[in-house]
Amino acid sequence: MNPTLELLNRRRSVRAYSDSPITAEEREAILQGAFRAPTAGAMQLYTIIEVADQALKDRLVETCDHQPFIAKAPLVLLFLADYQRWWDVYNYSGAPERAQALGRPTRPLQVGDLMLACCDALIAAQNAVIAAESLGIGSCYIGDILENYEIHREMFDLPQYVLPITLLCFGHPASDRAAANPSPRFPAEYIVHTDRYRRLQPQDVEPLQRPWMERMQSRGGTFVEGAENFGQSNYLRKFTAEFSFEMSRSVAAMLKNWE
Repeated sequence: MNPTLELLNRRRSVRAYSDSPITAEEREAILQGAFRAPTAGAMQLYTIIEVADQALKDRLVETCDHQPFIAKAPLVLLFLADYQRWWDVYNYSGAPERAQALGRPTRPLQVGDLMLACCDALIAAQNAVIAAESLGIGSCYIGDILENYEIHREMFDLPQYVLPITLLCFGHPASDRAAANPSPRFPAEYIVHTDRYRRLQPQDVEPLQRPWMERMQSRGGTFVEGAENFGQSNYLRKFTAEFSFEMSRSVAAMLKNWE
């Protein structure tokens, strides 16, 4: 196995960081990795905010579902889907007016544009993760940045066509990750389909979730209270959790503001 594949296979989410700082050179390498990510039409439909102010980090702990390690991360990067920059370029350049003069159509920004910007932001974020991993720096995605849109919009002064997509915490791991077992993944046959989508059947549920069941049993874990199987446990713990309702509300507010 080559070094790149080894790096991908050993990568873990890291939530505990050592006192070792991230150097200016390491920070630059992580950002350059993000910049070199594939991007739609070379447009770079994303912006990265480095969250350096400790007060902002502390507030993110609470607005992102009470996760204290965010405040202790040496480097916190907020990845934004950003069409505002190009929208401003178009308008400052007189692009809509020129299109009209040429008899060409004009249009407002639409949901398809947002999806494209989301893809750009997430691809750049993952490039940053792998760049950091190559330097021995751990990372953790914070999907909860999708919650509390109105608060985050105010915190970071986000205009209409800029939305928070993911938050990343970086730091040198506090402990040796080599001894940790990787988290399970679904068997490949349930993830990779050929030519067309193959919908899950009732008999597929047990083998699909077997890696997670084996991990839970090896750790002496149990289902969420009241759950009788793994699917019910996940539904009660995640899908109907309080944060899930808030995330859906918040994302709906993002879409409404975009349109």
